[in-house]
Amino acid sequence: MDFSLNEIQLMLADSIEKFIDNDYDFNSRQQYADSDTGYSAAVWKTFADLGWTAVPFSEEDGGFDGGPADIMVVMQRFGRGLVVEPYLANVILAGGVLKRAASSEQKERWLQPMIAGDLQTALAFLEPQARYDIANMATTAVADGDDWILNGSKGYVLNGRNAQMIVIPARTSGEQTDQDGITLFAVDAAADGVSITDYATIDGHQAAEIDIADLRVDSTAVLGEIGKGFAALDAAIDDATLAVCAEAVGIMQVLKDKTVEYSKSRMQFGVPIGSFQALQHRMVDMLTDCEQSQSLLMWAVMINPQGGAEAKRAISSIKYQIGIAGRKVGEEAVQLHGGMGVTWELDVAHYFKRLTAIGQIFGNADWHLDKLAA
Repeated sequence: MDFSLNEIQLMLADSIEKFIDNDYDFNSRQQYADSDTGYSAAVWKTFADLGWTAVPFSEEDGGFDGGPADIMVVMQRFGRGLVVEPYLANVILAGGVLKRAASSEQKERWLQPMIAGDLQTALAFLEPQARYDIANMATTAVADGDDWILNGSKGYVLNGRNAQMIVIPARTSGEQTDQDGITLFAVDAAADGVSITDYATIDGHQAAEIDIADLRVDSTAVLGEIGKGFAALDAAIDDATLAVCAEAVGIMQVLKDKTVEYSKSRMQFGVPIGSFQALQHRMVDMLTDCEQSQSLLMWAVMINPQGGAEAKRAISSIKYQIGIAGRKVGEEAVQLHGGMGVTWELDVAHYFKRLTAIGQIFGNADWHLDKLAA
């Protein structure tokens, strides 16, 4: 089986790598993360101009018909650059729902401006009581003539601070944990009834808590069929899970490379610490974890288009692997760098923070292990 990238994927990878090397150094990344928006609007527009925001969408919607392998290429490189721009929130999460559920008119209104870099979006898929179960939904939408009245709370909304449009799943029928009865709504973030409390996350990204009180929307806000929104929501979360796993693999590879390089220059007892056999063993373990994670990621990416239980199993397998191996690689990188490994000025600590956050979103290792066991 040929695991090599095709010509288009190689060009995509090369363009991102050149951008990271030439225009996105660690100090710039830190400045963007510390800004009011938490990212660079100019960099985001560059992403759009270079076509990266269009990768997973159909040509009909203004995209390039990319699949999971293309997103893997993008996200691994973003992981290497520790990119803070809201690609996951816009393209994978909100965009993933819009491309599956929105009508042609709705795509023209929201999806295409997002692809062009002119509209910031978010998907409010988590609720305080739900843990990682996206079907556990207490937010309600009640019909009132041709309108809908929404009430509820959403937590950890990525890009919630900057989003101009937020996709809000709400229960229109059924019990709180039913998959049926969930409807998707596209909501103006500045609408009366939407209260946003934003905050910076441990990994330098942005998220928000959103409270919805008697929010009135009309029928044009409904994405897809009423009560049938779970399938699009679930598929977008699966795409996002694979995407952050690819990002994590990129981060792990950087941490491994940086640790090996540091071991060649850090002197102790008159010799490089990389000459100590005990440390060599630890770095070999890091390499093994990186290679195993890469292999599992490629399996999950290849099987994902088939759908079904096997694709779900593959996603849970790679997410479990990332949760366990990512933490181990991050800890080893920090420890082998010594005290400087936890300093704010060294990028190693920030790579580890991002790995830690990735380990928790879309289900931690224990949660995915339970899914595999079930």
